[in-house]
Amino acid sequence: MLSKLEQKTKARPRDDASLRARADSLNTAVLEGQARIGSIRWVSNQRSRWGSCTVATGDIRISDRLKQVPDYVLDAVIVHELTHTFIPNHSKEFYAWADRAPNAERARGYLEAYQRFG
Repeated sequence: MLSKLEQKTKARPRDDASLRARADSLNTAVLEGQARIGSIRWVSNQRSRWGSCTVATGDIRISDRLKQVPDYVLDAVIVHELTHTFIPNHSKEFYAWADRAPNAERARGYLEAYQRFG
């Protein structure tokens, strides 16, 4: 099963440029263009978070640990961080937007298991 997942992941580009294209697409399709993206990039120094956002600049960092996850999981994390560019907290309103990511609840379950056993 792991080798099957690795083969799928290797076929997809996981660089900063593809991350930006994915964020732009999700912003349009899921968040109705609400997010203000300054930059988005992979980082290797986040071990306790999947992503982070600097609200003032719209700069988003995504943990490189997510390079191996299925698309729907990465998309949910990106949408979560994009939502922070226009709602800085974790309020009900925030989750009303962030949970628009396709399979958001399933992605949360995946990440919980990945954090625990990955």
